[in-house]
Amino acid sequence: MNLDLENYDITVVGLGYVGMPLAIALAKYFPVKGFDINHKRVSELSKGWDSNREVPQAQIRTSSCNFTDNIDDIKGSNIYIVTVPTPIDENNKPDLGALSAATKMIADILKKGDIIVYESTVYPGVTEEICGDILERGSGFKSGVDFFLGYSPERINPGDTEHTVENITKIIAAQNDDVADLLTKIYGSMNGGRIFKAKDIKTAEAAKAIENAQRDINIAFVNEITMLLNKVGVSAYDVLEAAGTKWNFLSFSPGLVGGHCIGVDPYYLAETATKVGHKSELILAGRKLNDNMGEYIAGRVDRYINRAKKVSNAKAKILVLGFTFKENINDIRNTKVIDLVNSLKEFGHEVDIHDPHAVVDDVKEFYGLDLLSSIPSKGGYDCIVLAVAHQTYKDMGVGNIAQLLAYDDNSKAIIYDIKALWRKEKMPDNVLYKYL
Repeated sequence: MNLDLENYDITVVGLGYVGMPLAIALAKYFPVKGFDINHKRVSELSKGWDSNREVPQAQIRTSSCNFTDNIDDIKGSNIYIVTVPTPIDENNKPDLGALSAATKMIADILKKGDIIVYESTVYPGVTEEICGDILERGSGFKSGVDFFLGYSPERINPGDTEHTVENITKIIAAQNDDVADLLTKIYGSMNGGRIFKAKDIKTAEAAKAIENAQRDINIAFVNEITMLLNKVGVSAYDVLEAAGTKWNFLSFSPGLVGGHCIGVDPYYLAETATKVGHKSELILAGRKLNDNMGEYIAGRVDRYINRAKKVSNAKAKILVLGFTFKENINDIRNTKVIDLVNSLKEFGHEVDIHDPHAVVDDVKEFYGLDLLSSIPSKGGYDCIVLAVAHQTYKDMGVGNIAQLLAYDDNSKAIIYDIKALWRKEKMPDNVLYKYL
């Protein structure tokens, strides 16, 4: 096959948190088109604006990448890199709907010699056995003969300006050595040659699946330890700080575990276990525990409200600070703050939510919740729960946060700090301050 890089025209399919930064990076070295079925998304990128805030406006405006939602514009491409979402459904089963739809679209325009690379998280076998089959049936061509498959799992960390697609090691796998060599040159051109060639595509798929499952299990251990320590009146953050002085202690923090990767990928690994008849003892044990953290934290908040008000089943006005799945980004996918909010409401509490980064309309559309447009100058809240450690809240400081609380002579107001952001600051005397 022709390995002359100048003959290749690349299309990145899917312009979300993964695809858009990748398209911009590759466009520095190759002819690149960015395709997405979302007309609004394509329109804003064409105007130089990334609502995900992953790539600066100046980089988008000066990029040679052409953004489009018209399939006719990408028919001349010979390398397709698929970066569409692979979420889970309501039963926590892998949802390959978007991946299948993107693959069917490519099958309609596939030519002999084309290469299709998948970056979406999948379980081992999806690229060759599912996507390959869709491409064969849709095009009439033979996989590995007329067209070729590759896999290079995404490692995007939203909001991380250090570990960008150009600064990380990329795993590469393909159906044959020629394609693997070609993909190594393409990806290596943008990241300084930091490439690891996996043995085969299934190996690369499995590597991606276990990366976040491993992290999920480690955090689950810390969350379970947190529950244990809370019962004996000890803070997990204080214990972890002490334990962290040992040279080989692994640093993980307790709390809500959401997002599109850690909260999803273990289910893809579990799907593999189911398909091969393996009884997993650990993979989903951590996921189950982490999925219950919102309810657990809400229970502790409710307990402290009852203690502060000196009555049982007390009802409180609560302000939850932060809604995105992690700090300083606007990504609300699979945020576990929703579990916390819903559980607090089940206890009968009135809950307001503020987040300086989340898009108000998106939260309303996907979760049915109304965010405060700004933090009220005088909130009169019985309790404030810090759910996400946005820089905005760090800059405010606990003194300004405490001013949003309501006090009376018979009870204290509460700050429950999930992230232990203010645990070393002096609290007002009439504030009951608690953290995990």
